[in-house]
Amino acid sequence: MSVNFRTAEAKPAFTFEKLRVILNLSTKKQRLGETDMDVVDYYEFLQISPTAEPDTIRRVYRFLAGRLHPDNPETGDAVKFHMLKQAYDVLSDPDKRAEYDATLKKDAPQPPPLSSTIDFMGSLDGELNRRLALLALLYIQRRTDPYSPEVSLNEVEKRMGFPRDYLQFTTWYLRNKGYITQADNSDFTLTALGVDFVEENNANIPVLNRLLTTGTGPAVAPAPPEPEEARKILTPPPTPIIVPPSPAGVAPGGNGASDGSAANKDEKV
Repeated sequence: MSVNFRTAEAKPAFTFEKLRVILNLSTKKQRLGETDMDVVDYYEFLQISPTAEPDTIRRVYRFLAGRLHPDNPETGDAVKFHMLKQAYDVLSDPDKRAEYDATLKKDAPQPPPLSSTIDFMGSLDGELNRRLALLALLYIQRRTDPYSPEVSLNEVEKRMGFPRDYLQFTTWYLRNKGYITQADNSDFTLTALGVDFVEENNANIPVLNRLLTTGTGPAVAPAPPEPEEARKILTPPPTPIIVPPSPAGVAPGGNGASDGSAANKDEKV
């Protein structure tokens, strides 16, 4: 009796370099003893916020698992599916996730404050830029994590690089316009009206466009300020004074006599 043995197919090696090229993931270096190890950003791979809730992670995993499973003839991808399983194995376990988050954030370069590239100190133009910067920060947070759209006052102060004492007028104005809300714990949230403002004026205000495009403001020296358009949009125009017309036959500033009467009186004199 003869037995046929199938030669086992060689499985592809899931090297990090191959995964990085295919997935185009950003990485951070972690030093362990004398070895440098690359840490994959699972949050970026799953396109979720680092503060995403476990239910969100579970839903995203199930959705991507159906798309990336190798048995899917249209969108299956064995390499990405392998990475997906690794990501879910780490992020679904509270202890592993806490350790992973600490590793990911360790020695991570902090973005420069917005005040290093945007003028917040000018009287009117600086105030307009502060409003736009706060709206952009809250918009990015809401888009990134709709389930946790709040940004604390401490985070706003740190990201803008501007003392909170100088933001009181800014936040008062945006709250009363209905663009933002502020909770009892000082957390800020962008409203639907604020979302509409940002999206409708993104193309019209260069500073706002740069803030939304880069996430933290321009990385290079900004172009000369262009506050005129922002001033027109953020500052309502003054209400015009309407002077009612004079009654018929009465000259403005006159004593009630018509021009014709005055002319006849002059002729008689």
